[in-house]
Amino acid sequence: MRKNFVEELRWRGMLAQMMPGTEELLQREMVTAYLGTDPTADSLHIGHLCGIMMLRHLQRCGHKPIILVGGATGMIGDPSGKSQERNLLTDEALRHNQECIKAQVAKFLDFESQDANAAEMVNNYDWMKDFTFLDFAREVGKHITVNYMMAKDSVQQRLNGTARDGLSFTEFTYQLLQGYDFLYLYQHKGVKLQLGGNDQWGNMTTGTELIRRTLGNEVETFALTCPLITKSDGKKFGKTESGNIWLDPKRTTPYRFYQFWLNVSDDDAERYIKIFTSLEKDVIDALVEEHKQDPGRRTLQRRLAEEVTVMVHSQEALDAAIEASNILFGKATKEALEKLDEQTFLDVFDGVPQFTITKDQLGQVASELFTETTKVFQSKREVREFLKNGALSLNKEKLGDDRAITADDLIDGKYLLAQKGKKNYYLITVK
Repeated sequence: MRKNFVEELRWRGMLAQMMPGTEELLQREMVTAYLGTDPTADSLHIGHLCGIMMLRHLQRCGHKPIILVGGATGMIGDPSGKSQERNLLTDEALRHNQECIKAQVAKFLDFESQDANAAEMVNNYDWMKDFTFLDFAREVGKHITVNYMMAKDSVQQRLNGTARDGLSFTEFTYQLLQGYDFLYLYQHKGVKLQLGGNDQWGNMTTGTELIRRTLGNEVETFALTCPLITKSDGKKFGKTESGNIWLDPKRTTPYRFYQFWLNVSDDDAERYIKIFTSLEKDVIDALVEEHKQDPGRRTLQRRLAEEVTVMVHSQEALDAAIEASNILFGKATKEALEKLDEQTFLDVFDGVPQFTITKDQLGQVASELFTETTKVFQSKREVREFLKNGALSLNKEKLGDDRAITADDLIDGKYLLAQKGKKNYYLITVK
């Protein structure tokens, strides 16, 4: 008996709406379904993860997932979001982004399987690039009325002034382009179901309507959406003050990635562990119960952060992120500091007071460097008190006396980390 994909999404809180007959189709046969993503960057961010997890669950329930990279549609901009029109990408940039995205998605989906439900990646640029405007108007445009397109919520919002710039013809045709993707994939790949975020519902149903009007009423295709994920305070999920949380470790270090999940609220952790992990229901129910017994231990957040970090990065990356996290709160050594790459080092000490000095200011004794050159301490007397009590550390090693601080003390050739007591850190950058 095939595992019920709709039921799986339902208990995980990942089902917003679906067309009638969708669940019956999925129980009746192996279904090929697709989900589109935008290739304007060479990395996905965690805002894409809900859709990718839908594809993961789909494949695990015995169906075939196709991820569509919107090389053509990504150049235009979608009126269902707040996006403005986008820049045309070169063919080379598009292919680069596509390969990077496939490498990331391959951690979630099995592209190498010998089974019939092996995952595939396609790019709509491949079938749109030679499609002339006249052909498009004749083959696609004639099937969908302007009245039908105007009735979509995404179009109405832009026309009624919620967007300052109105709606260009290019963006207006977006739903036809996306609809044609569905038609093309139905004809060439046997795709019967489109998955997406709930803001895509209008575009997705245009696709099913285009297929019906082009190929006849007896052809049935379906759409299913996941809710837009928000934080418990209603704000957009995945955005931080420093921007998106990316899946690419060069854009967001595994340490910062791990910390993002570790620091979500209790309510969010309970929702996110269902959406962003593949843990089974009984395991999650037990974790929720354990968390309620002692919320201070942050059981849910820890397991969530571990599962997602391993899935996106690796077990080694998780171990390194946990080790980096312990530097602030545990008894780490200078060796532990030196093992960190520069960006992770800066991420760990992001938010601590920072000072910048020049190389010729090195060579001063600690009491001068930490009072006159930087303001780590208020006075030299305070420095000496901390030294006497063994409460002043440099680079995680206790300073025994008021000695000179030299270039030999630098971490990565440019940083000094002063620590007063257990919790007060100061980062000094030497330029």
